[in-house]
Amino acid sequence: MHLDPMVRNCVGSVTMAKKNAKAAHPVLPPWVRRVVRFGRGPGRPAVAVLGVTLILGGLWFGLWRMVRDRVLGSDQYVVTAESLDVTPPPRWVPTDIRDEVCRDLLMDGPLSVLAPDAVKRVSDAFALHPWVARVYKVTKHHPARIRVALEYRRPVCMVEVTGGLYPVDARGVRLPVAGFDPYEASTRYPRLSGVDTMPLGPEGTCWGDERVVGAAEIAAAFGPAWRELRLYRIVPEGRVVSGHRPEYTYLLLTQGRTPIRWGRAPSTRARDEIPAKEKIARLVRLATEHGSLDGLGPLDVSRPESPPVAAR
Repeated sequence: MHLDPMVRNCVGSVTMAKKNAKAAHPVLPPWVRRVVRFGRGPGRPAVAVLGVTLILGGLWFGLWRMVRDRVLGSDQYVVTAESLDVTPPPRWVPTDIRDEVCRDLLMDGPLSVLAPDAVKRVSDAFALHPWVARVYKVTKHHPARIRVALEYRRPVCMVEVTGGLYPVDARGVRLPVAGFDPYEASTRYPRLSGVDTMPLGPEGTCWGDERVVGAAEIAAAFGPAWRELRLYRIVPEGRVVSGHRPEYTYLLLTQGRTPIRWGRAPSTRARDEIPAKEKIARLVRLATEHGSLDGLGPLDVSRPESPPVAAR
């Protein structure tokens, strides 16, 4: 069949247009076609819900960006001492930790409870306080409260150095002096004498002297029994070379100046040395039998074979 030249040109043009259309719109992958069919068919409600959610989310985000600074800076959400619920400090903590931490926390400007880093900043601020041994948990609560669970340090010993008495906890960490009643500091706690070093760091850090650590361990082991036995001082007696850590032996003195050879600190005691609990029990038994440890002469509770009352 012979076609008119004009007809042939039209047919060719249509064919070329179809080829161009296919080239401009390549065939979609099968998984894309399945998604499109699902969206046009049974998945239409889910697609509609997703679209509405995205629109509302976008509107909320835009609105939040407009009012964010105003909300975060509102007095209702600014962290204050009153907005912090803190574990009540024990009686031996003489200062208001909450006020002190809040003052340091807001030194560089106000902090909003709604800020993303509010919990971390509050936790870090409390962890730096010298009376805080550990921050257990910090949580935010409606409408604008932050609860802080803390473990506090406890003074167990007073280190006697030039310049006065410095409290330390059971690990030899130096505690604040401010707030301590001078009379209570000098009479209530065991006193460590014979130390010629000063703290290496600020309050809340370890003293830096193994003699202080050992004496603090001994004082913590006694607890209330220290005052019941009318003990007064802990004095480093000698140094033992053992491993890489220096170890010391200690002498205890009663209020009547009766010397008691104690031995090493609880964490460094020798294999043939009895535990601290047994040493204390022997002293309690002696005090009960004789009415007091004063006047018994030099005592030795450092080893099992040692007679409690040394030969006079």
